Amino acid sequence: MIPLSLLCTDEENTIKRIGGNVEVKRHLEEMGFVAGSSVSLISVSGGNIIVNVKGARIAISREMAGKIFV
Repeated sequence: MIPLSLLCTDEENTIKRIGGNVEVKRHLEEMGFVAGSSVSLISVSGGNIIVNVKGARIAISREMAGKIFV
């Protein structure tokens, strides 16, 4: 498993695990980041990462992306 922040662009993967405390996990799950979901990295801009999850484009910080393992 590797963190989402280390993926190459346009590489589709399946989320294996969400790390962090309970609040962080809940926040990520509310945005659609759940184990078993498909996710792909669209672009990296500064400290933010834009991903496609469940058909939606979402911008998250590198720190948050480091808690999502594929």
